[in-house]
Order: sequence, then C-alpha cells, then structure tokens
Amino acid sequence: MEITTNHSKEDHQIVTPVDSLSSVKASSSAIQDWDQDLDTIPRLQVVDEHQKFTEQLPEYMKTWGLADAGFKYDVVAVFGSQSTGKSTLLNRLFGTSFVEMDENQRQQTTKGIWLSRGRGMHVLVMDVEGTDGRERGEDQDFERKSALFSMATSEVIIINLWEHQVGLYQGANMGLLKTVFEVNLQLFQNQKSKEKTLLLIVIRDFVGATPLENLAKTLKADLEKIWESLSKPEGLENCKITDYFDFMFTGLPHKILLPEKFDEEVKKLRSRFNDPENPDFVFRPEYHKRIPADGYNMYASSIWDKVLTNKDLDLPTQQELLAQYRCDEISNAAFEVFKEQIAPFKSPILEKNQIIPELGEKMKAMREEAMQTFDKSASRYNQGVYQRKRSEMLVKLNTQLGVYFVGQLNNLHKKAIISFDENLQKQLKTPGYNFAEAVSTCKKEANDMFVNGAKAIILSDTDWSYAHEEELLNEDFTEISSRARVEEFKKMNKALEKQIESELADPIALELNRPESDMWHKIIETYKSTVSDGENLLAKKAKSFDSSEEEIAKSTADLKRQTWVVLRKKVDEELADNLLLLKLRNRFEEKFRYDDKGLPKVWKPEDDIDSYFKKARDETLLLIKIFSKVDLSLDEDFEIESTDDFDFKQSLTILGEAKQIDITNRFKRESDAFYLEAKRSVVATTAKVPSWVIIMMIALGWNEFMTILKSPIYLVLFILCVSIAYVVYALNLWGPAERIITTVANEVTKMAKTRLAETINTTGHGSQQYELSDIKDKRD
Repeated sequence: MEITTNHSKEDHQIVTPVDSLSSVKASSSAIQDWDQDLDTIPRLQVVDEHQKFTEQLPEYMKTWGLADAGFKYDVVAVFGSQSTGKSTLLNRLFGTSFVEMDENQRQQTTKGIWLSRGRGMHVLVMDVEGTDGRERGEDQDFERKSALFSMATSEVIIINLWEHQVGLYQGANMGLLKTVFEVNLQLFQNQKSKEKTLLLIVIRDFVGATPLENLAKTLKADLEKIWESLSKPEGLENCKITDYFDFMFTGLPHKILLPEKFDEEVKKLRSRFNDPENPDFVFRPEYHKRIPADGYNMYASSIWDKVLTNKDLDLPTQQELLAQYRCDEISNAAFEVFKEQIAPFKSPILEKNQIIPELGEKMKAMREEAMQTFDKSASRYNQGVYQRKRSEMLVKLNTQLGVYFVGQLNNLHKKAIISFDENLQKQLKTPGYNFAEAVSTCKKEANDMFVNGAKAIILSDTDWSYAHEEELLNEDFTEISSRARVEEFKKMNKALEKQIESELADPIALELNRPESDMWHKIIETYKSTVSDGENLLAKKAKSFDSSEEEIAKSTADLKRQTWVVLRKKVDEELADNLLLLKLRNRFEEKFRYDDKGLPKVWKPEDDIDSYFKKARDETLLLIKIFSKVDLSLDEDFEIESTDDFDFKQSLTILGEAKQIDITNRFKRESDAFYLEAKRSVVATTAKVPSWVIIMMIALGWNEFMTILKSPIYLVLFILCVSIAYVVYALNLWGPAERIITTVANEVTKMAKTRLAETINTTGHGSQQYELSDIKDKRD
C-alpha cells in the first residue's frame, strides 16, 4: 500500500539545466536492463567508521559507468535504526551488494557510509550507518554528520522504520527526523529558492491492521510537531515543512513470514525508481542537486570536509565552490587543447609576417570547439558560476586570439602599403597619368584589401576593431603619396627645366654671337616668353596633383629661379674665356678686315690702317662692357625673387672687373697680330722684282716650263698651285698660310727626328749583340 503527500509541482518551480531532465529518460531504459545487468556491482565505503572520506570515488564512478553521466544520474540514501534491515531493503530494491545483518548476532553491520550503483539504473545508492546503535551509544555526533552529508548529496531519503514503532519518538526515529529537519534548514537558509527533498517513509512488517493512511497521518502529525518545535533561522520563522519536503509513504510485508509478498511489493516499489511512467516516480527534476557526475566526488568530499570540521555548511555556496573548481578545471583543459591548435599560427604570423588565408574562420572554429568542450561539461554546474566562468573563458580565448588578430592586422597593413606603393609606381609610369586619380585608385584598392582582410578576422563577442590601424594605414598612404608627389613634381620641374633650357639655348647663343646694345633685352624677352609657356604647362599639370594655389605659386617661383639659373649657366658657357675671345676676334675681323659690303679688304699703301684698326678695336672693346652685366634698363619690371641660396642681383653680373681687364689685355694682344699682318701685306705689294731677274728665270726655266706644258699631270698640278697662290694672295691669307706651313714643317721635322733616333737605337743594339756573340764564340 502506498500513499503520496505533497507530491505536486505548484509551489516551487526549480530551473535546472535542460539535460538534468534527461535523467528521467536515462532511467526509462533501466526496466529492460534490470534482467541484463547481472554482474555484481562493487560497493565502496565512502566514509569509514573513523570518519575519513575515501579517495577512490572517482575510480568507482568510472567502474559504475557514471563518470560521464552528466546530470543523467540520481542519488538515494537510506536512514533508519540499526539492524532494521536497511541494507537488506536496498539490496532487494536496487540489486546492490551491501553487507546485511547477521540474524544470529543482531549487531551493527553497516559502518560509516557506503555507496554503490543500482542494478540497471543510473542511480547512486547510499547506505548510511544505522542510528540508536549500541556501538555508538550516546554519541549522536556521527548521526548528525551522516544526516547532514546525506541530505546535501541525495535527492530522495528513504526512512526505514517498523510499523510498531509508529507513534514512538525514539523507535520511530523522530529524533533522527528532527536532526534531518534542522540540517535541511542549515543547508538552505541562505538560498532564495527552496529546494525540496523527497522523504520516502517505508513502514516495514506492515500487516494492514491499521490502514496505511492512518499511519501516514500519525507520522505526518508527529513530523509537523517536530517542525514547529525547531528553532528556525532568522527570516524562516514562518516557513512550513511542506516548503522543503515532499512525503511518500509505503508499506512492506514481513520479509521472513511473507517472502513472496515482500518480493512482490519490493518490485512494485522499485518501479518508482526506474519507471518514469509511474505516477509515483521519485526522481523528479526539482529534487536533483544539479551536481554533474564528474564533479560529484569533489562536491561530496568538500561537503564531508565541512561537516567533519563542524563549519557552517551552506549548500548553495558549496555548489558554487564546486562549480568554480570544476569550471576552472574544464576551462584549463579546454584551453590547453586550444593553445596546441593555434600554436602553428605563431611562426607565420608573428615571425614571418605572413597572411594566413581564412584565419578568421579557423580562429572561430577553434574558439567554438573550445567553448563547446567547456559548455559540454561546465554547463551542468551552478548556472551563475557557469555563466561567469564561461565569460572568463571567452575573454581568455579572445585574448589569446587577439595576439594573432593584431599580428594578421599588421601583416595586412604591410601588404596594403606594398601594394599601394607598387600600383602607384605602375600608374605613374603610364603616359598622360593624372596623379590625383592614380593615388585615389591605388588607395581605394589597397584600403579595400585591408578592410576586407580585417573584417574577415573579426570574431563575434570581441571588442576587436581595425579602425585605428586603418587610420594609421591612411596616414601611411598619405606619406607615400606625398613622397611620390614630391618626386613627380621634381621630375616634372626637371623636364620643364630641360625643355626651357633647350628652347633658350639657340636664341641665347644667337644673341651672344651677334651682340648689340639691346642684346640683353632680346634675351630677357625670349626668357619671359619661354618661361611663360612653362608656367602654363606647370599650372596645368599641377592640377592633376591636386595642388593648392600656394603650392602652384611656390612651384612657379621655383621654376623661374631654376630656369634663370639655367639661363645664366648657358650664358657662362657661351662667354667662357676662349669663346668670348673668339666672339671679340670675330667682331674685330668683321670691322677691320671686311668692308661694309662684307668683302675682304686689300690694303693699299694709301689706306689709313691705323685709323681702321683703332676704330675696330674700340668698337670691339665696347662689347666687353655689354657682356659683363645683364642690362635691365629696357626691362626694369623684370625681377626674380631672391632666396637664401639665390641672389638675383648678384646673378646679373657676368664678368667681374678683374676678368674684364684680363680679357681686354688678351684681346689687344691678338688684335695686334692682325695689325702687323695688314702692315706686312702692304709692304709685300709695294716691293718690285728687277727685270733681269725675270729674264733669267724665263731663260733658265724654259725647259721645265715646256715639260710642264707637255705633261698633263704636271700641267694640272701647276694650274692648281697657281690657283691656290692666287686665292691666298687675293684674300691676303699669307700670314695664316705661313703659320700653317710652319706648323706642318715643324711636325714633319719632329717625326723625322723620332724615326731617325729609333733607327740609330736599333742599329746600336744589334751591333752590341753581335759583339757579345763574337766574344762568346772566341771563348768557346
């Protein structure tokens, strides 16, 4: 006969992890496993008679197949007086192998607290040392400790008592139940939500004379009296017994007198433990302690340690401590595996500056795997602790991955810089490029590459950002483009300078070769026109560089200075000493040796050579003054801005005073030669040959003259020589011809002397060799 009281869901809804409910499903298969699970299930003394907690529980949990059960397990404990058949009941009910009482001796058999697994069930069965034993006597300390331990670790407490003990205080274990109630208040006094425990009261040797309902009412009334008599903690003064406990009552026949009936009722009672379809199924989710199987050893040992040291035991706090410990263990184990997985990224990213393809997906997968490993085990523990530790685990993983995020970001930055620089250089090599457009295009391509790569490695649940790195990247783009801009500006200016130099070269040379009083005015006008074209071209190209008005103005001023320096350089080249003397000599010859029609002058005795010479030299010397300084008298508005490195006024001076004097002296010496030549030519024309000399030459040279006339070769050579002589005479070139002939004669003489010296040396050396050979022959 069975009675259930307060076995409802209406009062306290306990929120537990989803897989805690699966313990019900796990037990459903136990019905058909009962007959198959025939092996003897080992038992373990969790707490010995000396109150020492075992260290073998983790191994036994594996042996029992519960180490990885998660929440798919339940715990039941039994209380009762000594020698009342508690172990026997558990062995029949759960198929365990606890030591049973010896009927002949009737002494204590269960010492301490024992644990085993139910046959065909995911149930831990706890056999607690009996109360009222003569071995313990008046020492009730262990009773309280075992009750406290069992209450903290079990979902269902089986109270084993005899029918004839109902109504008695000691015999009905009312003292023990009072201890259980006090312990329960101690465990949960600080918990906001009240956890319930099921008290399954089994009345042994039930004969049915008194209906089970009446016995249940008597026990219930006694329990309520005990509850009311308890000294409750502050804040729990008005709590009821039903706030913390549900009750079930059942009776079992006499085991010895009615063995078959006893076994039948035990079988019915067993269905409450392994059949979720049974309306009186005892392992309801709200009873579960929410301690995962892999943490049960740590939890149970910490509970016993608190119990043993008589420290205040706050069960929710213990659950939190267990959760913290286990979550840390799980987190560390998962993190070690995670570190091994990401280790191959270190060398390529952080040392070789490589970009790992699909790094974001790989990091995400590794992080998810680590979090799934953590969640699988840690989610079974206290939800508050689990969520906190989960957040810590996520931060820990993100911190580790953040190193590779930053490394990949840096590598993307470097690659973007290289790509931008290379593409920009290619663009700048194309003809007719627009600098601003080239920079914009290359910048967009490189920036898009960086942004796409950065977005691909940003993970959810992180505060990662690439904004700062992108800002630095744009600064680098600006720096590179600025350098390129400066270089291109220099190239453009150089090209313009060369172009202007080329355009100025011929006009300047032409003006300097025909110097006049307005020579510098013409050169300045040519310069202005050429530079104006260059400025227009500069302004046009500068727009493609997105230059400001100030930059264009500065570049224009620089162009003017540089092109003026180019002009001055060209002037200096054209007015080098030798070239300047040549220009002076040419002008002097033009004035002195040629008439107004440009024909060579043939000096006659009546010509005033001195006057011509003085006039020509004086006019020529005036050119030195013109050449010595740039004359701006006709271009007073022309000026170029001076700088620290450039002085415009100083650049106007071409020849200093010392240089003018030197050139003047040198020119005078050269011009004197022309004067002497003119004088000699007059003397040569006035000298006459005597008549008898002419007659003698004809008489003596008649034969030779006839030979020449008769020989075509001689005739041609004669006519050629006469023609050359006439030209030299007509052009008054005897002086230059004489110098040329003298120079050639000197060179021929020098060559002849050299050849003669070589011949003499060779002959002397040969004679010496001959003499040495002759002496050697004589010795032999």
